[in-house]
Formats: sequence, C-alpha cells, structure tokens
Amino acid sequence: METWAVEAREICKRFPGVQALDHASVAVAPGSCHALMGENGAGKSTLGKILSGIYEPDSGTIQLEGRPVRFSNPMQATQAGISIVHQELLFCENMTVGENLCLEDMPNRRGWVDWGEMRRRAKAWLDAIGADVDPEATVGALPISLQQMVQIAGAIGRGAKVLIFDEPTSSLTQRETETLFDQIRRLTAQGVACIYVSHRMDEIFEICDSVTVLRDGKTVGTRPTQGLTRDELVRMMIGRNIDTASVRAIGTHPDGVLLRVQGLSSPPRFADVSFEVRAGEVVGFAGLVGAGRSEVAQAIFGLDPKATGRVWVGDAEATRRTPASMMRLGVGLVPEDRKRQGLVLGMTARENISLPSLPRLSKAGFIDREREYELARRFFDAMAVKAPHVDAPSAGLSGGNQQKLVMAKWLAADCRVLILDEPTRGVDVGTKSEIHHMIRRLAAEGRAVVVISSELPELLTVSDRILAMRNGRIAGELPADTATEEALLRLMTGVETAVSA
Repeated sequence: METWAVEAREICKRFPGVQALDHASVAVAPGSCHALMGENGAGKSTLGKILSGIYEPDSGTIQLEGRPVRFSNPMQATQAGISIVHQELLFCENMTVGENLCLEDMPNRRGWVDWGEMRRRAKAWLDAIGADVDPEATVGALPISLQQMVQIAGAIGRGAKVLIFDEPTSSLTQRETETLFDQIRRLTAQGVACIYVSHRMDEIFEICDSVTVLRDGKTVGTRPTQGLTRDELVRMMIGRNIDTASVRAIGTHPDGVLLRVQGLSSPPRFADVSFEVRAGEVVGFAGLVGAGRSEVAQAIFGLDPKATGRVWVGDAEATRRTPASMMRLGVGLVPEDRKRQGLVLGMTARENISLPSLPRLSKAGFIDREREYELARRFFDAMAVKAPHVDAPSAGLSGGNQQKLVMAKWLAADCRVLILDEPTRGVDVGTKSEIHHMIRRLAAEGRAVVVISSELPELLTVSDRILAMRNGRIAGELPADTATEEALLRLMTGVETAVSA
C-alpha cells in the first residue's frame, strides 16, 4: 500500500453556526502537486489550516508519512514538516528578510543575537530554492512574489515535507505566477508534497497532478487532472454546469451618458484618459499590471487628490472629487483589495452592508436599527452570503463571501454608477457566474457599470465595450461581441496601433 506524504481522514470541524468540514478526507502523494478545490465556504482553507496546525479538528485523524499526528499550533506542524504559504502573507514588514526567516529561532551567542549566523542561515535557505533575495532587504519593500519566495524558503529551510499554498497567485502578475510554478515544480521534483488551493482552473490543469473537490464541507471525490475536463470539474464543485452564454443573453439597452470622463490625468500613473459610459451599459477595462486601470478608478471615486481632469455623473459635474461627494452623486467603487479597502473586518456583515447607506438610515443623528437590519438582510440574502446570520463577523467569512459583502454594500446604496475592480478575484466558478449575471442585470436596470479585470474571458463575457489601457493611456476600444483575446492583447502590449469601435 502506498504511503501518503499526508493523509486526512474523516475530518470534522464546526464553528458557531457553521459546519465547516463534515467527514472530509484527502490524501497527497510525495512529490506531487495536489489541488484542493470547491466553492467559497466549501472548507478548503479550513482543511488547510487544520493540516498546518492553525485549527484543531473536532474529530478525524491526520497521518504524516504513515504516522498519526495531531497539532495544537502551527509551530508543532512546522516542526513535523507541514507548512502553509498564506494568501495574505504574514510578515513583520519593517524587519529584514533574515530577521523574519529566523524570528522563530533567532541564532544567538551568549544571549546576544548572532547577526552573522542569521544572515548565513537566511542566505542558505534562500539559495536552496534559487531565490535571488538579499537577506538584509526590508520585507515590506519587496514585491509580493518575492515575499512568497521568502515564505517558501523559510518552510523548506525548516524541513517542510508538505507545503500548502492557499490562493498563492491572487496578487501575482502572469510572469510572477510562472516563477512560482517553476518553484513548485522544483519542490515536487525534490519529493516535497504540495497542496494547491485555488479557484483558477487554468492553474489547476497546468501545475497539479490530481484534485480533490469539497462541497459543503464534504469530500465529493478525487481525480487525476489528466483526462479530467473543466465541465466535469465544475459539476463536481457546484453540482451543475456553468452557462456563460446566459450571461450575454441578459440584454442591455444603453440610454444617455451617465458617466463622462475627460482628460483625467495623474502623472506618472496615467494621463489624458477620456471615455463615456451610458446608462444600461457595461464597459470593461483591460490592461497589463501597471497600465493604470485601478488608478483611474480610484481617481474617479475621489481617492487621488492630485488627479486633474473633469468627471460628470449624469448632468452634474464633480467639481471637487472626494469619496463622500462621489457617493452623493451615486458612484460606488468595489476596490481590488477587499480586506484593506472594501470592508471593515472588525464589523459585522450587517454593519458593512449598511455603511454607505447610513445617512438615509439615520434621523437626527440616530440610526434606525430596524430599517438598517431590513436593508442589510435583503442584500445579504440577494447575494447569497454563506454565513450563519447577517450579524456574523466579516473577518470570519471566506474570501468569496467577503467579496459578496462588498458587492452587497454598494447594491444597498443604490448607486447609479458602479465601478468594479477585479470583482471576481479569489471567488469560485459558481460565485463568479452569479456575479457575472448580476453585473449584466445591474446594467439592464439602467445603471452604468465599469468592470476592471485581468481575466480577458471575463471582460468578453460581461462587457458591451472594452477599453484597453497601456502605459497609463487608453490604447484602443473594441466591441465585446466581436473582440478576441488576441486582439485585446495586441492593444495592451502595443503590438498593434489603437483602433476604435
């Protein structure tokens, strides 16, 4: 019988009001990359945290190389040989790479830190995985991709036999993702077992040997990726097929111009950006990382005080752009970073949903709690947020359900113009389809919708027109119904001169 690198059997874990895992099982072979997939709230991250010692299971067993183990904290798991690379990297950003790597076991000599040994150890760990990082560099100054390499170096340096990656590419460029994949291939070639948690199917089929699917905390099944089709994987995850054609079938009927931007500039990030979005229209923004798409969205919403140019919402010009003034004009922004910019994680779901709507829910400075609850509950249910109740803490929800909260917040505010920056980042295929349908429905109701996305198929699915940005400027425009990924890439990279619909 094969000895698994790690095997979890019949794992159960319950949180207040939620059965996160219900007799879930997974077995990972040495030297393999094994995907863990499922909808948001299916239990993927919870299982990863149990394997890495962050949570303790209520019941079930874990075996590491055939030996039963049980961890009370991450340190015990690390010492046994299981480490996790978190989606939100955990570092002391004001400290150096060497200090972060050695923080758990700082080398010392007679009670004093041995700085030379610390640098030597850090460099040896970094060299072992081929990471070209200076041990004396400040972690906060490094790009996310190199921070990930530092975390991997620490795990391998401490003798990790099993390495868990939780949505590792959510903040990486395509090139950085390829570097990460090369690193994973090197690790598996050395016999390290990698567990890869992701919603991105392209990545699963490119890097993983097999996949285990969870649904509602239960194991649906395990399949080798070779010979597995995307449709089969989707059915395993959500129990049905995804029909992207039905998204486009939600017809929109563009009316008058609702958002007009003229000469918007904020050098060196972007310059001379002009475009219009009509009521009942979805306009997509494509571009490589650094092209200026998110920066334009932030400037429209009033988050860039140095930005110049003119913005109109309907017939009203936003002469002094601040988030408060833009909200009064009916503009909402779903930001790229939901945890830092989209939600107040210390608040409940109800409080986050009602936050932009408090002025109309208040009288004489007092919030009408009954109206607030009714409003929050309506959009909490409309977005199908998976949580025990509307007063559940936002910080305890899965990434996809947190994204649903951000969407619910602006829907509750009844915005006329909605700017969505990477609206489906980190969400599963089922939730992604729901959000795509919702975007088209919002436009069909007469709103103007701007969608910024790094996924070209997503833009082609939800948009009426797509604007391609390059080096801070609009490089061209294509109608979505005739555009192709290749044509958009040519505009984004400058291979072809700008064209207009």
